[in-house]
Amino acid sequence: MAKKSRTKARDRVTEGDIGPREPCPCGSGKRYKACHGSSGGAFVARPFQGLAGERDLVALREFVPSATAPLTVGDRTVLLGSLLPMAAPAMVRDSGQVWIGLQVRHSFGDPSRDLAAVLERALATDEPGIVGLIDPPGPGVRLQDLVADQPLEVTVHDGFEWWLGDVEERDQAMAEALEQANGAVAPTARLGSVDAAYWVDAGSKEHLRWVLPQDETTLLDALARLHAADEDSIAEGSKLVGMFRAHGLLAPVWDLPAGTGAAVLEEPVAAFRIRLEEALAEGSDLTSGERAARSLLASQQVTLR
Repeated sequence: MAKKSRTKARDRVTEGDIGPREPCPCGSGKRYKACHGSSGGAFVARPFQGLAGERDLVALREFVPSATAPLTVGDRTVLLGSLLPMAAPAMVRDSGQVWIGLQVRHSFGDPSRDLAAVLERALATDEPGIVGLIDPPGPGVRLQDLVADQPLEVTVHDGFEWWLGDVEERDQAMAEALEQANGAVAPTARLGSVDAAYWVDAGSKEHLRWVLPQDETTLLDALARLHAADEDSIAEGSKLVGMFRAHGLLAPVWDLPAGTGAAVLEEPVAAFRIRLEEALAEGSDLTSGERAARSLLASQQVTLR
């Protein structure tokens, strides 16, 4: 029992972290006390912690429009997708292959538990079709308990053609749904020189979104040091404009001039990582200028989950 209690304290948000009248971090719009702060609540602040692919899971769940990665589950390979057709939590294909999706409509407080629940159901199902969750899954295994712990081999796609890669004959409805989905995809690329950094072309501007693993307080201090020293630029004309807070991690966001592209970012981002590591290792107190920079960066955070 003591071990179980320690696990809860580590993984779950406690009353001291969120006031009962504050909005629930799950994004439901309800007060915490009426949602995951109620008896039986199960909000997990950092649901993918411990997985080697944690940072990419956060990126694919929150802001990468179309990407896939294989997951090894026992002796089977499951396809993980950022978004499945109809935002399905999971699908069993005609071939018997199982797909699971990260961008779904439900939110029961612990995405890792939700994913594990639909994955278990899909693996136990022989009939092709959608597998989903209507009610909270309750206690049970989490994704960390099911999949081989290895970095994700992410493939970013220009659109959703992969939805129909195993379909021999396409009807008009399929073609129309695919065209509509593809029309909403912003060109995106995953950088190779660092982990979990994604370039995206948003039209009038381009962005770099980079999910980082450090503790929020430590990371903000380091970014503040670099910002105050004018050393937080990624490439010519770039600007650190804020950051997402998602599933217990921060993802700084840089604006880039239109036409920058992904390829030219590889070396500058690798160089920035070195500067960031040096700033993270700095142990002195923040100067007044650095504290002001930290306050500015903290005010530019947007919580996604």
